[in-house]
Amino acid sequence: MLQLRDLPTPEILGKFADRYPEADVTAITSFLYLLRVATDLSMALDTCLSKHDLLQGRWWVLILLMREESVTSTPSILADKLGVSRASMTGLLDGLEQSGLVTRVFAKEDRRSVKIQLTADGQAKLDVVMPDYYRRLRQCMQGLDEDKRAQLQQLLGLINKGIPAFI
Repeated sequence: MLQLRDLPTPEILGKFADRYPEADVTAITSFLYLLRVATDLSMALDTCLSKHDLLQGRWWVLILLMREESVTSTPSILADKLGVSRASMTGLLDGLEQSGLVTRVFAKEDRRSVKIQLTADGQAKLDVVMPDYYRRLRQCMQGLDEDKRAQLQQLLGLINKGIPAFI
């Protein structure tokens, strides 16, 4: 993941705005800072998960399976929910299966039909990871009271609505 460590100063952005009148300096500053924080959060989450021998993609698959009452799902549904390609999901599942955290369950009537099931070891892994994750998340967000958290969610929702401008 590419990250910009050296955010531009308002003076530098002012020079860009002089050249490109469409530039809105405060919008650019806010956007770049949001990207920077999101990248830093993602890297911090990677660091936390790596202490448990997990990567984000694999961790999210385990969580998605745990959310299901039957702790099973299909690879295609998991891929859609995670926003990755079917090929990427196959790679994630291969690694999780090799680690014993999930298992592939083939339908007896059609061996092409497969479901992915969270194993007892996978649940045990989550039972270790999740308390650590929740503790760290609570510490990360402790500077925001409930009202500020609600405001943050509203603001992020507004930004999310603007994403189609890039598409």
